[in-house]
Amino acid sequence: MDPKTDALTGGFAEPVFHAQSVFRMLMDGMARPGTVNAILPEVEPPAPLGMAAGALALTLCDHDTPVWMTQGLAKSALGDWLRFHTGAPLTREKAEARFAFAESNAPLSSFGLFATGTQEYPDRSTTLILEVAALDKGRALTLTGPGIKDRATIAPLGLPETFLRQWTENRSLFPRGIDLVLTSGRQMLCLPRTCQIMAREI
Repeated sequence: MDPKTDALTGGFAEPVFHAQSVFRMLMDGMARPGTVNAILPEVEPPAPLGMAAGALALTLCDHDTPVWMTQGLAKSALGDWLRFHTGAPLTREKAEARFAFAESNAPLSSFGLFATGTQEYPDRSTTLILEVAALDKGRALTLTGPGIKDRATIAPLGLPETFLRQWTENRSLFPRGIDLVLTSGRQMLCLPRTCQIMAREI
């Protein structure tokens, strides 16, 4: 399909209703970290962005939310797709981004390069939507923190090799820091900055 056509198609069939349903699912995921949810509305974002990540983009982004994306996504029709469907401006500066998108296997040097908010306004931070190969076929990780009874286990496949170190550094900034949403196909799970993530003991 022509890239220009890609930018005009693939949005929500019922924008208000579908965005509301995805937003409710996102809030539920943030309240219950590590829970895997499946996006129901059909969307077709430009490759290589997946369906869940595309639905989140349509739900969260607007003309007041600067968006950063990896080079791989920037080379696709995603920028034009976001501008057409949401009006969101693009930025090359991670620290300016309200939302950031990264495809599977994209290198991410440090979460600390994104906006981490301030002590007075910790919500003025970046939410990173990171596509991974799968949410259930990787190394087991243990989650603890608010919204988790005792502990929870996740096993995403395709996280950066330095993920645990990066997350520990991110959590040390609390109440500042980024929030993370992992997506794979239709599925997503949320990792708010309040989570402690450790390699699962064997």
